Amino acid sequence: MRYLFVLLASLFISCSNDGSDDNSETPPIVTPPIVTPSAFLSAADLSYLPQLDSKNIQFYNEKGEAVQMLTYLKSKGLNTVRIRIWNHPENIHSSFEEVKSFSNKVKALGLKVWITVHYSDTWADPGNQTPPKKWQNISYAALKDSIRVYTKKIITEIDPEYIQIGNEINSGFLFPYGEISKNETQFIELLSEGIKAVRTNSNNTKIMIHFAGFNNSDWFYNKLKSLDYDIIGLSYYPIWHGKSLSNLAENLTSLSEKYNKEILIAETAYPFTLDWNDWTNNIVGEESQLILPDFPATEVGQKNFIDNIKAILKQTNKGIGFCYWGGEWVASKGPEAKDGSSWENQALFNFQNKALPVVEAFKID
Repeated sequence: MRYLFVLLASLFISCSNDGSDDNSETPPIVTPPIVTPSAFLSAADLSYLPQLDSKNIQFYNEKGEAVQMLTYLKSKGLNTVRIRIWNHPENIHSSFEEVKSFSNKVKALGLKVWITVHYSDTWADPGNQTPPKKWQNISYAALKDSIRVYTKKIITEIDPEYIQIGNEINSGFLFPYGEISKNETQFIELLSEGIKAVRTNSNNTKIMIHFAGFNNSDWFYNKLKSLDYDIIGLSYYPIWHGKSLSNLAENLTSLSEKYNKEILIAETAYPFTLDWNDWTNNIVGEESQLILPDFPATEVGQKNFIDNIKAILKQTNKGIGFCYWGGEWVASKGPEAKDGSSWENQALFNFQNKALPVVEAFKID
């Protein structure tokens, strides 16, 4: 997700800050599902939640009653929590220790754990795949061993139901070792090391390979035909990946059928307003970034967008679910913070930390 933030300076936000919403739109028609509830992942990436909990940030249900977020979202149908992990971050957040503790908390509530391994000390995305500092300038053989040992530790100590080997690895990962344009063979070998570490140490964890968007996705997954993985995971944000849901649906079907893999949307989100709640520039702040007229930046528009994403996945033969990204990332550093949340208007909670109608989309009919 780090590539989200490098675009901040070029984006603009609206100047209004009243948090009001027009909920009068007629919802677009959603085709009834064809996938059984038990087969569907209804997930959210809540990686910021431990950090927010450490600040005692309070969240509220639709009635304004204080709630514990995990318990509340589970009551709305959430069944899986996605959590990012960094090798040696600059602080405790997204570290192995925090992720392990958070995963145990998630499991204790009967929710599934989905770990997204960035194989970096910070954000990894299509343009940024920096190896952990401790892995830089080591031999290629030592790097493969490091991947094996680290991935094994995640599997044996956290035991997730799902694991991503890399995050949005469109151009490879662990640059320059595994950069596709420079050494495609090493890219495949490095992925294979992570996959083997999972298969050797777990009979239950499903392996996902994650690509941002769907343009060129066939080119990418065609390179992975020799690898043993279970799930194709795509990011989908209209601002970067196109505004046609029909194109998205066609690509999901094509990929899943061609490669005989389960498929899901590993990251998506949509704004409930174009207003802002702190002085940190928001990723989405203009109507030109929306899918209009179907999905305006309102509470209803946000929910309808996710309802349609869910419906598309349910109608895809091997579609198994979706994951909402940044739903917990509310403004938490004060109304004038310039280093707060660039995602506050795409959260699952409004500017008073009250649950939005979109949480109802986690229910599997």
